[in-house]
Amino acid sequence: MMKLLCGFTLLLAIAVAYYIYIPLPRTISEPWKLMVLDATFRGVVMMGDVAHSLGLSHRVHVINSAIVNFESLVPITNQEIQIEDILFDGVHVRVYQPPGQDGKLRRAVMFIHGGGWALGTPKLGSYDSLCRQMAADLDAVVVTVDYRMAPDVHFPVQYEECVQAAKHFLRPEVLTKYSVNPERVAVCGDSAGGNLAAAVAQRIGTDNTTTVKFKLQVLVYPVLQALDFNTASYQQNQNVPILYRRLMARFWLEYLGADLNLVHSLMINNHTAQDQSLMSLIRSKLDWTTLLPKPVIKHYTPVFPVTGSLSILKDIPALLDTRAAPLLAEDEVLRMAPRAYIMTGEHDVLRDDGMMYARRLELAGVSVTNERYEDGFHGCVSFGFWPCYFSVGIRAVQNYIAWLAKHL
Repeated sequence: MMKLLCGFTLLLAIAVAYYIYIPLPRTISEPWKLMVLDATFRGVVMMGDVAHSLGLSHRVHVINSAIVNFESLVPITNQEIQIEDILFDGVHVRVYQPPGQDGKLRRAVMFIHGGGWALGTPKLGSYDSLCRQMAADLDAVVVTVDYRMAPDVHFPVQYEECVQAAKHFLRPEVLTKYSVNPERVAVCGDSAGGNLAAAVAQRIGTDNTTTVKFKLQVLVYPVLQALDFNTASYQQNQNVPILYRRLMARFWLEYLGADLNLVHSLMINNHTAQDQSLMSLIRSKLDWTTLLPKPVIKHYTPVFPVTGSLSILKDIPALLDTRAAPLLAEDEVLRMAPRAYIMTGEHDVLRDDGMMYARRLELAGVSVTNERYEDGFHGCVSFGFWPCYFSVGIRAVQNYIAWLAKHL
C-alpha cells in the first residue's frame, strides 16, 4: 500500500511539474515564479473555456470572477490615502487623495487599468495598491477609471467612457474642487489601459473644447495596433507568458465585438495580406523594419501573405480606427500629444507596439522616454505587489513614479 501511495505521489508530482514547466528565455525575471503564475492563469482560462462551452457562463466572466476573488485577498496599502467613489459624467471613478492640504495645488494622475479591455478591477488588489502608491509618493490626486468591459460592452464604449471621465476631470471647476494644478496633470495606463490612455491623450490634445490638456502620458507596455501579429516581438515572444499571441488576438476580437473564430486569421496576418488595398496608406505607420533599432529586430522578418481574407478589414472597420489603434494616428495628431514615458519589456509580444509608437512620437517632435526592461514580461508592473513581488515589477513601478515625480 505504501509503495502504491509513493508511486501515485511521484506520478502526480511529475504531472504537476510537466504542467507548470515551460521553456522560458534565460534573461527573463524569476522564471520559476513566472511559471507557477502562468500555470495558475492557464488553469483559470481553461475553466472559463469549459464553462463557456457548456453554456454555464461567458468565459470572460469566469476568468474575471477568479481575478476579483484573488485581488480581494490583497491587503490594503497606504491606508492613510483618502478614497472617494464617484461618477464623472456618468462614468464610475475612484479618486485617491493624500491626507492634509497646506493650501498648495497638487499634481494629478488619471490612471486607466489594463486587462484586455475585459478583465481586472481597479478598486482592488494590485491596481488599488499602485494608485495608492502613486498618490502617496507623488503627493498627488489619482483618479482611476472603472470603465465597463467586454463582453458586456464593446468598442468604442471603453474608449468613450475614458474620454468622458478625462474631459470631466480636466474641467477647471473640477480641478479646483480637488486642489489640482491644471498644468500638472498626467494620463497613465498599462496594457489595454495604455491603449486607452494613448487614445485619450490624442483626443484631448486635438479637442479645441478642452482648455486644460494633459502635461504627460505614461504608457506601460501598451497595446497599440491589431494589424500585425508578426512583429519581431510577436514572433520572439509568442509563447512567453502571461500574454501569448493567441490570447492577445482573442482580446482584440472580444473588444471589437468580432467573431472569435478569426483568431487564426489574425495570427497569420491574413487581414493585412499584400493584396489588401486598404493597407497601402498605413503600412509605414507600423513598419517595424524601419521604426525599430536593428538589435531589437534581430533576425526576424515581416510576415504578410501574398493573398488573404479580403472581408476581415471591411467586416471589422475598427481595426483601422485610431481610437482603437493609436499607433495609426496621423503625424499632425501625434504632434499635439503630450510628452511621453513608454515602458516595454523585452519578453513581451507588445514590446514593438510601444517602441514603434515611441519612435513615431519622436519623429513628430514629441519628447519621449522609452524604457525597455531586458528582463521584463507583460504584466510585470501588476506583479510588483503582494503576493508576487517580481523584482522587475518593483523596479518598473519605482522608476516610472520617479519619472513622474521629476517631470510632472
